[in-house]
Amino acid sequence: MATYIEETKKHFQSNGRTKEMSAHNAKVHSVAWSCDGRMLASGSFDKTVGLFNLDKDKIRLETTYRGHTDSVDQLCWHPSNPEQFVTASADKTIRIWDVRSSKSVAAVNTKGENINICWSPDGHTIAVGNKEDLVTFVDARTHKPKAEEQFKYEVNEISWNNTNDLFFLTNGHGNINILSYPELKPLTMLRAHPANCICIEFDPTGKYFATGSADALVSLWDVAELVCIRTFSRLDWPVRTISFSHNGKLLASASEDLLIDIAEVETGEKVAEVSIEAPSFTIAWHPSRYLLAFACEDKDKYNRDRDAGTVKLFGLPSDV
Repeated sequence: MATYIEETKKHFQSNGRTKEMSAHNAKVHSVAWSCDGRMLASGSFDKTVGLFNLDKDKIRLETTYRGHTDSVDQLCWHPSNPEQFVTASADKTIRIWDVRSSKSVAAVNTKGENINICWSPDGHTIAVGNKEDLVTFVDARTHKPKAEEQFKYEVNEISWNNTNDLFFLTNGHGNINILSYPELKPLTMLRAHPANCICIEFDPTGKYFATGSADALVSLWDVAELVCIRTFSRLDWPVRTISFSHNGKLLASASEDLLIDIAEVETGEKVAEVSIEAPSFTIAWHPSRYLLAFACEDKDKYNRDRDAGTVKLFGLPSDV
């Protein structure tokens, strides 16, 4: 009987095609899937948001949203409503979008240039962090800020745990800070990496979370014990973005290396890799399939001074 790793390697051998979609006029900063996997959204330096529709193995750009007046740096979808997502921009606002509308349904003013955003698992709260390390908590129903927390350290990425009662931050000292939620009382600090701890992601099963660091390592942590289980070390450059597959069995990680590493979580063994031509700072697994959306700092084929602004999808059948 073939092992899971063997089966998965075989899957990607026959489903290893990457499709490239033109979406923006400048660098793509963020890609994310709706919870039902029908929609993929992308945010760009060109101030726009692209919305793609996935139908079986066909994906097409459906809408381009405008409204932000500066770079769209990160976006995320409502955890259970497949029609709503939120964007964080350097224009000192966040915008909430509904795919049934041609414009944003709400714009919330914030106190700085926003660089990271996440939606609480219960769908009630949106947390947004800015360049001054201020995190603002916005009521997702009233669109009004309900709390804010100023941190004395560099906050890189933020996330709730899957049970909505803890709030995690990665910081510039290589640590993970954990706060109670909603009280926002500091509970503990994990010394995760010797260098800047850049990104954090919880696996869908709630068993693990992972962090990526400037030391080029990805660390896998046990949620219940808060201990590091293993590290993944195939990349040579700072790990900028990580993503767990829908079943929590695969972990993809990307950096300035010209590949995206796909590892089996339980062993750390390489299952596949995606060859790329430029650094990638955003990746996202589909919520129910082995399809990986990502974007790179590609240049236009005909004008190397211009960004390509493309969004890519890996994991499509090779014979199509």
